[in-house]
Amino acid sequence: MAAYEHLTVAARGKTARITLNHPERRNALSWSMLRDLHKALTEVAGSSATGITLAANGPVFCTGHDFADVLDAGPDDIHDLLELCTGVMQLIHSVPQIVVARVHGLAVAAGCQLVATCDLAVAGESAGFALPGGKGGWFCHTPAVPVARSVGRKRLMEMALTGDVIDARTAADWGLINRAVPDGELDSAVEELLARATRGSPASKALGKQALYAQLDRPETDAYEITGEVMAVSSQSPAAREGIASFLEKRKPEWPE
Repeated sequence: MAAYEHLTVAARGKTARITLNHPERRNALSWSMLRDLHKALTEVAGSSATGITLAANGPVFCTGHDFADVLDAGPDDIHDLLELCTGVMQLIHSVPQIVVARVHGLAVAAGCQLVATCDLAVAGESAGFALPGGKGGWFCHTPAVPVARSVGRKRLMEMALTGDVIDARTAADWGLINRAVPDGELDSAVEELLARATRGSPASKALGKQALYAQLDRPETDAYEITGEVMAVSSQSPAAREGIASFLEKRKPEWPE
């Protein structure tokens, strides 16, 4: 396995574990994290692994895009960042392995997008999920794409408009994740689900997974093109700039009129 800056990749029997490993930045999806993820998924895709567990180190799973990358970037740069992120999400769907998210702590914004994109997801009961742009200055346009396809329109609108955190039990009830389990049982629950999801012919499973996404998510490319463009442009709005700056400066935002 190759070496990575912000994650680790390890073989675990017949499967592989990719672990986000930048806890000091709350495993944010920075340029370097996204490049590492794309490289790691591509590497594992070409291996004999039958499944992938996507996990994280530190107190949270993932807090979404790294605002330090965003604040001083122009719309073209943000568009490129979002295209890279979309490429990672679509790669999760196209790799032949079954990808299971192992979620602890918070998974918000593009972190929630990452969970919703995985084929399967299991969370500890202390986990939380949110699209926080709804109560900030930069709306979660692209993260909403796979969340909508998991939870449906009304629940998506509640998450996207309020920005509130939903707990793991609610996320399971809404279909964002497969199940919520006591924190101490998270690893065993992930392993049990992955073992069941990867049994049978790997080649058949890979083809079946790709066929399912081909018919389920046919509108997704168009949705990503539209939301990516809007999100890139809106990153330059006064509200977005203030929301990002106040977050980085750890102060209460002063919203423009």
